[in-house]
Amino acid sequence: MSDTPSARRSLTVVYHPLRVDDLGDAQETVAKVCAEYGWSEPTWLETTAEETGEKQAREAVRAGADVVASLGGDGTVRAVASALVGTDVALGLLPGGTGNLLARNLGLPVGDLGDAARTVVEGRDRRIDVGVVRLGDDLPEPESSRATKEGPSQVADDEEIFLVMTGLGLDGEIMADTNEKVKEAVGWLAYILAAGKKLSGRGFQVEVGASGGTGVVGAPGQVVARHARAVIVGNCGTLQGGVELMPEAVVDDGQLDAVVLAPRGAFGWASVLADVATRHRAGHQRFDRLVAPDLTILARRAVEAEIDGDPVGEHRALAIRVLPEALVVRVG
Repeated sequence: MSDTPSARRSLTVVYHPLRVDDLGDAQETVAKVCAEYGWSEPTWLETTAEETGEKQAREAVRAGADVVASLGGDGTVRAVASALVGTDVALGLLPGGTGNLLARNLGLPVGDLGDAARTVVEGRDRRIDVGVVRLGDDLPEPESSRATKEGPSQVADDEEIFLVMTGLGLDGEIMADTNEKVKEAVGWLAYILAAGKKLSGRGFQVEVGASGGTGVVGAPGQVVARHARAVIVGNCGTLQGGVELMPEAVVDDGQLDAVVLAPRGAFGWASVLADVATRHRAGHQRFDRLVAPDLTILARRAVEAEIDGDPVGEHRALAIRVLPEALVVRVG
């Protein structure tokens, strides 16, 4: 089962120290799996408040790592992936934090570190799409005229990637209002508690445009204009607690899926929840869906936004595009 030393594959783990209960035990578990499958002793790189994982992952790529694994929350996953976009170095997903949303959407183990480590070392490579978003107060200029980040990622300096979802409105408000201590105590239920305080918000006027896409409201490219409560764009469709907001979203189809939530009052929210619970079979006229490789969102006023569950402040405009099959991920 083992390889010769010169042929051994190498793993680097980029970990968030506050998301690892027992570092020594975690290192022992991962090292044991690596040894079992003939891999080299893994390298461990710690994140900091200033360097949240992207720099460490770039160092691992330069050092020749075959796989760079993230061990932390969804923010750590996104930071590590930022360094791997456009390369052939694979992202490994080790469970940490509350969400583990990309792993859940890919059907990877999130309850046991040993199982996740085995998926990393004995699994296969799968290329998935990556979403790219620019946030601001106005619709942005084309990305081709702006400087790009280090490496072959084709992501501009003022853009951020997302692997699961981005958006503005209710989802951003929930993320900004979720208490970290409560989240540590009760997990994803903390988001439900935060949502309960936000459902009665006043909403915002917004236009969502899909370039070359399709939507339930009409012809390809048509703009959806609503007084909305949230606009969410997904690379994949499953939220916390297994809620399938976008059940038809596929992580490697070269498209992004968007929903515009515009309920009115308690009955409107009940109708939206019924629509989600029935995987959109119930239907609701205030639940618009769009599918496109490029989307623009322009709100009349600045509202809270989020990227993969991290609040990023108030913004009016989002320009969102997909990078097809830009990231390699280790899957079972």
